[in-house]
Amino acid sequence: MPLQHLAGRVWLWPHDPDPDAIRGCVAVIADDRGSVIVDAGNSPDQARRIQQAIAAEQLPAPRWLTYTHNHWDHTWGACAWEDVEIVAHSAATAILEREAARPWSHAYLRDQVAANPKLGPSFRARALAMADWTGFKVVPPHRTFDGTLTLPTGVRLEHVGGSHAPDSLIVIDDESSVALLGDCFYPPPFHEREGDESTDFAMVRRLMKTGLEWYVDAHSAPRRMAGRLSGR
Repeated sequence: MPLQHLAGRVWLWPHDPDPDAIRGCVAVIADDRGSVIVDAGNSPDQARRIQQAIAAEQLPAPRWLTYTHNHWDHTWGACAWEDVEIVAHSAATAILEREAARPWSHAYLRDQVAANPKLGPSFRARALAMADWTGFKVVPPHRTFDGTLTLPTGVRLEHVGGSHAPDSLIVIDDESSVALLGDCFYPPPFHEREGDESTDFAMVRRLMKTGLEWYVDAHSAPRRMAGRLSGR
């Protein structure tokens, strides 16, 4: 699958529309100082496919990889990304260190679902993503921050939190007028929901105030703001 050019220096590896796959989009913000990768992919295999697509487009080699949050479908590809600095919000570290200590395998996934059936959708998707566990590991971030952080390429990371994950951040490329949102306005994962938790519309309204042209969450098609279609 080739990368899709969105705007300016932002390219996307699209999400999988099959909800059972739980494979979000991965973004590449290309810059001669080093590209920024937004989310690692849901497996080393997906990460390697994205690397091939980056090479095919002759984009600058990645130098930074940022997690929009700690969930597996955004972080499990990290062990296949080499020579990058992984950046995340500080709340991600302890969570990912705990995940890294778990004995991941297909047998472990089955045992966990047997103990807690609510894990079924997530853990079945993990099994589909991971044909081979050789060399797999969960990688905590190398660098963390609180609040905001601007990378040397001008890409801005902003912590927004929310109910989906406490470490949720958004990635903004003002040069391209693009905001990469991860899952910050989604409800919590199924096994963690209470009552009728649903889309965080207050978060959506907050994000829209940034006044950018493109908004990309991890599991939907990119959205373009009305009134920003031309004349930028």
